[in-house]
Formats: sequence, C-alpha cells, structure tokens
Amino acid sequence: MYMPNLRPDHNGTQRAQFNSNKKKIYATQEVCGICGKRVDFSLKFPHPMSPCIDHIIPIARNGHPSDISNLQLAHLCCNRQKSDKLSPKQDFKAETEVVSNRLLPLTFDWKSL
Repeated sequence: MYMPNLRPDHNGTQRAQFNSNKKKIYATQEVCGICGKRVDFSLKFPHPMSPCIDHIIPIARNGHPSDISNLQLAHLCCNRQKSDKLSPKQDFKAETEVVSNRLLPLTFDWKSL
C-alpha cells in the first residue's frame, strides 16, 4: 500500500520556500551544523557524507518546515543519526582555547613533597 508523503516541505505548500532556502544555505554554509566538519559538495546522494538540509527543530516536534532560521547544512549520515531528536545549536566558528603544556615547569623537585 502506497502512503503519500504529507510533509509540507516535500510536496506541499512549503516546497518552493524550502528549495529557495536550501539554495541559500548551500551557497553560504560549508560546515555541518551537527558534527562541525567540512561538507564536500562534490559528493552526491546516497553517499553518507553528501550534503543535505537538517531541520534544527524537527518537523515531527513542530519545527517550521521551511523557515531559514530552522534549517542548517549537514552531512546525510549526521542528519540520519540525529533523526527527530532535539540537539543544542552549536557554533563551530567560535575559537576554542588551546591548552598547552609549554608553560609548565620542565622539572619538578619531588623531594619537596
């Protein structure tokens, strides 16, 4: 028995806006919003690392199907692993503090303990 896909971003009222926002995201983003790694646009579906659009708040959890603020670039495998779970939006552009051991003393007087 064939069940039609009733999601509005697939074949409903939101399809045109979703496609427009998808093009904007593909043109402006290059990092997966889930894992933080670079997305290779030369890979095509069904390759697991191919680009796709992820809904930050899933449609199954009342997320908007085509609002650009609810969409992000993702790898296909990351998006499938996330499924319909909610995860905090991550900012991978922020510099992380590098902790180095170069400022530690090179020797330590263990007898003073």
